Amino acid sequence: MNPYSFTGGVAVLTGAASGIGLALATDLAQRGSHLALIDRDEDGLKRIANALRAQHPDLHVTTHAFDLSHTAEIPTLADAVLREHRRVTLLINNAGVALGGTFDEVTLEEFEWVQGINFRAVVAMCKAFLPALKAELSPHVVNVSSLYGIIGPPGQSAYAASKFAVRGFSEVLRHELAPNGIGVTVVHPGGVRTNIANSAPVGSGVQSTAQEVQAQREANNRLLRLSPAEAACIILQGVERRSPRVIVGTDAKVLDLLARLLPGTYWQVMGRLLANRSRGQR
Repeated sequence: MNPYSFTGGVAVLTGAASGIGLALATDLAQRGSHLALIDRDEDGLKRIANALRAQHPDLHVTTHAFDLSHTAEIPTLADAVLREHRRVTLLINNAGVALGGTFDEVTLEEFEWVQGINFRAVVAMCKAFLPALKAELSPHVVNVSSLYGIIGPPGQSAYAASKFAVRGFSEVLRHELAPNGIGVTVVHPGGVRTNIANSAPVGSGVQSTAQEVQAQREANNRLLRLSPAEAACIILQGVERRSPRVIVGTDAKVLDLLARLLPGTYWQVMGRLLANRSRGQR
C-alpha cells in the first residue's frame, strides 16, 4: 500500500475531547486533515473544535456529542458525519473506558458496559463507515487496543477482554480489507499519561476503601511516562507507514516481548517487576 496522506483527508475520531484523542485531533489538524470529532463530553468537544478552527481556519472541523454505549444509534451518527463531510478517509476508534475489580467483584452488567464501549462500538463504527471508506482510493482504519490487549493483569478482566477482542477483530479486518486497498492498524499503548484509570469506576463487589483505591491509582500513575502528544505522534507515524501494529512506549514493547517469551507464566515475572518498580518510586 502507498503511504497514507493526511492532507485534505477527512478523519473520524472517537474519544476526541481528552487524552490521546485530544492529542490525535491536534496532530491531525497540523497534518491538514478535516475532522469529525466524537465524544460524550460535549463541552470538551466544543473547546477543542473552537481552538482548532482558530488555528486552522481552512479545515472543516465538526463535533458530534455521542455516547458510544448506544451502539444501535451509531449508523445515525455515521449519517450525521457524512452529511457534514461527504467522505471519510481515516477512521480512528480511540474511545475507551476502564473498570477496576477482579472478575468476581464486577457484575455482568458492569462487565458488559465495558465490552459495549470498548469493543462493540468499534465493530459498529467500522460497519457504519465501511461503505464510505471503500469509496476512497487509500483509506485507513485505526483501532486502539491497549497493552492489556497483549497481557492480562489481575483486576482487569473486563478491560483486557475488550482489548483482546479489539486486537483479534482488527487482525481479521486487516486481512479482509487489504484487497480493497484499506489499511488497518491496531494500536497498543503502554503507560501514557491519560485520565482513563483515574476516572474508571470500580466493580460493585470491590471491598477496598476509597483511600486504598486512590493509593492504587497513584501507584499506577507513577508508571505512566509517555505524554499523549508523544503517543499521538507515534500512532500517526504508524498510520502514514500503514503499519499493521503499533506498540506505544518502551514499557509496552518490553512487556510484549516478555509475554512472547513466557506466554503462560509471564505474570510471575511481570507482577514482581511492577510491584518493585511501584514501591521504588514512592
